[in-house]
Amino acid sequence: MNKITFFLFTKSIGLYINLLSFLFPKKATQLAYQLFSEPREGKLSKEKLPKILQNTTTETFFDNEHHTQVYIWEGNETKILLVHGWESNASRWENLLPYLKKSGSTIIAIDAPAHGLSSGKEFSIPQYAKFIHKTVEKYNPQYLIGHSIGGKTCLYYQHTYPNDGIKKMVILGTPSDFKILLNNYINLLSLNASIAKDLENKYIQDYKQKIEDFSGRKFAATLKVAGLIAHDIDDEVVSINEGKKIAEVWETAQFLETKGLGHSMHDDKLYQEVYNFLFLKQ
Repeated sequence: MNKITFFLFTKSIGLYINLLSFLFPKKATQLAYQLFSEPREGKLSKEKLPKILQNTTTETFFDNEHHTQVYIWEGNETKILLVHGWESNASRWENLLPYLKKSGSTIIAIDAPAHGLSSGKEFSIPQYAKFIHKTVEKYNPQYLIGHSIGGKTCLYYQHTYPNDGIKKMVILGTPSDFKILLNNYINLLSLNASIAKDLENKYIQDYKQKIEDFSGRKFAATLKVAGLIAHDIDDEVVSINEGKKIAEVWETAQFLETKGLGHSMHDDKLYQEVYNFLFLKQ
């Protein structure tokens, strides 16, 4: 989809939601919420699993009506938990895995809510953090690695469920301020003020805190775990300024600026830096 087509498509959706809000305001808000919180990509089927996930030990955790899919590459007693981002799944770590396997560690990856083989249609960071918490309770990893919204979920997890067993954390291309993400979505669709306010109230109710407080920067300010924050200067999805906000307050973390990697941040040199941080530095 080229830029002009995408622009017309998003504006037409926003126009429809705005018109709907005058007749059925609750329905309009629910539609706007669904478009923002329900991923359109990243689901997997058991019959067509990516090759990288086929030769793993798998486990499914159940929590009421939801279930979480876990993949394990068996190794030694050192354990690493991988937390992917929006509209992705556990297979996104394929390029990093060879570097982590050099350490001989056990590597664990999960599919986020509504992603991969995990259940649900709706994604939220608090729900994702519950997934992480269950996995950590079972496997006791020493290291966490998160990409994009998965990185922010790692910050939220360690802030909400403090765990002394986590020794180091790596976050890649991670957003800080949820309010910026929400405002970008509202502006993209040109949603009216009424819908914008209702959306914000919906997230205040779900997250049980002010939108401006649901911030990676605020979560990171409470952390004592050693951290590596990597962000690319050419990231067009999450501005590098978001990574810098987190770095400013996370006293036990170092900031690594890259160039030319975009948001995916797949790069051999970067992955070697991640390996060095986890296994060669005290």
